[in-house]
Amino acid sequence: MNRRPSGTTVVLIALFAGSGVLHFRRPRPFVGIVPKMLPRKEELVAISGAVELASAVLLAVPRTRRIGGLLSAALLIAVFPANVSMALRSGNRPLWFRIAAWARLPLQVPLIGWATRA
Repeated sequence: MNRRPSGTTVVLIALFAGSGVLHFRRPRPFVGIVPKMLPRKEELVAISGAVELASAVLLAVPRTRRIGGLLSAALLIAVFPANVSMALRSGNRPLWFRIAAWARLPLQVPLIGWATRA
């Protein structure tokens, strides 16, 4: 078993840890991108933040890295509708934000790949 995480796994750990913390420190932007049809947006943001933090921890520990990768991949798939919602609602935001929101969508594919290979 490889004890040291790969470079891509380190990136995932940092992304999930940082985003997970932000879900609790500044939840409002995350609540704002939850698709309108979903209820209990604040609770969904808290759950996704907790899963992101759990994913980061699981990815960081060699014994749990595989399950952390699978959990991370599942999370990335689960939050994809929120990313689509953010892109669709970005029309009156600054150009850099609109570009980032739309560019983020295809970037989910390699992130999911990295997670499954963690």
